Amino acid sequence: MPDSTMLDLPDGGPEDRRVIAAGLRDLAQWAVDTSFDDIPDEVSASAALVLFDDIAAMVAARAEPELARLQDGLLSHAGVVEATVFRSGRPRTDRYSAAMANGAASDWCELDEGYRVTSCHAGIYILPALLAEAEAAALPTKTVIRSLVVAYEVVTRFARSFPTITQTFHPHAAYSAIGAAAATGLARNLSAETFQAALTNATTMIAPGPSNHTGAGALVRNVWPAIGATNGMRAVDWADCGITGLAGSPYDVFGMGLGAACKPAEMTHGLGGVWAITQNFQKLHACCQFLHSSVEAMLDLRQQYGDAVPPEKIAHISISTHPRAERLDGTRPATTLAAKFSLPHAAAAVAVLGHAGAEAFAADRLDDPQIDTLRHKVEVLPFEPLPDSPNDRPSRIALTLEGGATFKSECLSARGGPDRPFERTEILEKIDGICDPVYPALGGLARQAIALDSDLLTQPWDQTVVAFTKTD
Repeated sequence: MPDSTMLDLPDGGPEDRRVIAAGLRDLAQWAVDTSFDDIPDEVSASAALVLFDDIAAMVAARAEPELARLQDGLLSHAGVVEATVFRSGRPRTDRYSAAMANGAASDWCELDEGYRVTSCHAGIYILPALLAEAEAAALPTKTVIRSLVVAYEVVTRFARSFPTITQTFHPHAAYSAIGAAAATGLARNLSAETFQAALTNATTMIAPGPSNHTGAGALVRNVWPAIGATNGMRAVDWADCGITGLAGSPYDVFGMGLGAACKPAEMTHGLGGVWAITQNFQKLHACCQFLHSSVEAMLDLRQQYGDAVPPEKIAHISISTHPRAERLDGTRPATTLAAKFSLPHAAAAVAVLGHAGAEAFAADRLDDPQIDTLRHKVEVLPFEPLPDSPNDRPSRIALTLEGGATFKSECLSARGGPDRPFERTEILEKIDGICDPVYPALGGLARQAIALDSDLLTQPWDQTVVAFTKTD
């Protein structure tokens, strides 16, 4: 197909609109020009860890009943069999249905990684589409890694250019179609002009999913990355047909339509300097990252005092925390999603169970009498004064027992971000724990990928999938 013709070049309208449009053009050119060899080895290794960590997050959700029904429905209406749904074994369907099925799984257990600079879980906006496209086209594994690194840069540039959008809309709804379009366009080796057109298309296909749906436990929030995956892939299909948005579409949608503040220089500032994928956070706790500092402070109390703070003797838990966690104060979570976005539930579950793994937020824990009693003893307060980044998501806990004894702990920044990263071995152990029961070979291949094993990098992704989905 000939290059798509972009309309509405940046020669009129608000200055921010013109700068965003010009920046997107330059970002698109940079993205298509960036090869695997242009990416530092350490960055590629970090991307390989994100790749398998997010696949593990998809696998972790395989037993969730609502997700299982969604995936069963997609598999029962399969088109051309070309891509895998990561749940166990190797169920396959057409690439668009596989992307949707894996996209819905990707955020279900809250074990996926995210971008620490601003709210954006870039990996799960990219990988459902990218993995399906790469398997269908038998692309080399190193192309998967290169596309992940570059698409991560692209979608986080949108998030940085319109950062206030997530005060109203959830980032999964706002950015997932853009991440999927970037990944698919790179996998298909589009020209810069068609790649830019695909991104403008995808910008007009975002979902206005409200942020308050997370705390309320609306499970529709879990499928926003699924819709984004298929919308982003179709955005590329249509750009290749000559169907395009406008050069100013990102500003028109985010700035004018949704009222987000605009930082147009962020679209291109420092490209190729600090790679966005190295500024991410990864998770061992199966809940919203905004709660992780409180989880760690509560874990510290348990580790320090053990039997001295029995859950049945707790009279009051005072948690001072940052604004984004402060509003997550629901004491009666109706769904597992609501529990993962409930600070009282997370604190109570850690006090009772001693961990914040997936089991702490499972359906049978919603009505656990001991956890429910403690949830209602949690008071959430502002952390004052609020420190600057990277300590801008802190928590301070004061736990008071019957009789008045009080125990305190503080966590200024949860582990997992750039300032306090996990060791790669810790994330690999997490991956092993999730995947060994269904994909016992996956952990070994993840280690090969992180080591940038040349044979694995040149192996087609469909063969890599066959290798790690074998169970015999």
